[in-house]
Amino acid sequence: MPKLIEFNTDRLQLRQWCLADREPFSRLNADAKVMAYFSSPLDRAASDTLADRCRSLITERGWGFWAVETRDTHAFIGFVGLHIPSDVLPFSPCVEIGWRLAGDYWGRGLATEAAKGALQVGFEELDLPEIVSFTVFSNSRSRRVMERLGMRDTSTVFEHPAIAEGHPLRVHCLYRLSRENWRLLKCI
Repeated sequence: MPKLIEFNTDRLQLRQWCLADREPFSRLNADAKVMAYFSSPLDRAASDTLADRCRSLITERGWGFWAVETRDTHAFIGFVGLHIPSDVLPFSPCVEIGWRLAGDYWGRGLATEAAKGALQVGFEELDLPEIVSFTVFSNSRSRRVMERLGMRDTSTVFEHPAIAEGHPLRVHCLYRLSRENWRLLKCI
């Protein structure tokens, strides 16, 4: 079994999932604002399945989409982390960085803070050569996080295979960050 990776940032703890995360995660996944760039909100069963899958992948690999809680109140606020997409994408194989936070925690720099920690794990502990991120074009909030992380918009357009043909959220854009560029950004 691989070593479990968990870490803290100034304001957050990124950790393995626990049963107490299910209820707040379900509320987050049912929120139309949070899920605006996904095919649909998730019901409780689908949300629990996703939480269990995140937990299982972290157990299997030692890393993944970590549960995120605030260090001061220990409130569960969502997930941030690294993931190997199961869908075959035009740039597969790859490791993506992703996040999903409750709307009450938006606009505070928390996604960026947690994602910077995840990038550090990916590049320093996992020795990944590159990390990607992708979203629909209109998801300006996530695209701004990608840019704040130093990720480069590749101008690559692709149709996400998990989203139905003709769906307005099917077309995605791709961002990339190499380990070398990340190291250069750390020095600035």
